[in-house]
Amino acid sequence: MNVTYLLDETVISGRARTALAQADALVGRGHRVRIATTGAPVTWRASRAEWLYVDDFSAIEDEIVLAEPPAGFEIVDAEVFRAHVARENHPMRVLLCGASQDEAKHVDDGYGAAAHARWFHQRFDLIRVSPWAPSRDEPLDAVQEFHVGLSTAEMTRLMHSCDAIIAPEERFSLSTAEALAAGLPAASNQRNAVELGERLIELLSDAELRDRLRKRGWAVAERWRAANVAARLEEFLTSRP
Repeated sequence: MNVTYLLDETVISGRARTALAQADALVGRGHRVRIATTGAPVTWRASRAEWLYVDDFSAIEDEIVLAEPPAGFEIVDAEVFRAHVARENHPMRVLLCGASQDEAKHVDDGYGAAAHARWFHQRFDLIRVSPWAPSRDEPLDAVQEFHVGLSTAEMTRLMHSCDAIIAPEERFSLSTAEALAAGLPAASNQRNAVELGERLIELLSDAELRDRLRKRGWAVAERWRAANVAARLEEFLTSRP
């Protein structure tokens, strides 16, 4: 196949990360893949695709042109996967990902869950990471670390330094898939912040539960390995009318 992805911006984002990872996976299966962009060169990730820097996309033609990376084919980089984890931190480091300005991420519910768990005497460090600077409404006094715009390698190192993740978003995200691959047990989406906080309390209080969730997460994360996703993506693209 000859495939071209269109990227108007190359700043780090879930969309750009997915497009680059899909492109690399398809290149690995022998396809020619280009990324046409009106943005600047990417500095936060290496890429095996051919890059085209253009003023607009009007002249872009190819066998397959993708204005958006196909949904449901997110890829976790191999470096994120761990076969075992290091000794847990004390207090534990709990990760909360996503831009608070994006309502779909439900970051406010993540903060609410953390506050609920702390009300019931759970001690942990809350580690925030976002592609953007924090909004004015974020309760930054509840955060021990705030990271902005991390590169792929930096994000991997951060995940490997954490012990668990709060995943409040309704749609399963790439960051949650990466966390499972990294061996982080997840307190995942519930109907509200209190229920999510109760789930977090259970997770933080029960070492055996964390171990079970960690093993289950590793098994689930295998579906997002590049080789597994690339085969499904290839079948999807070749079956398009």
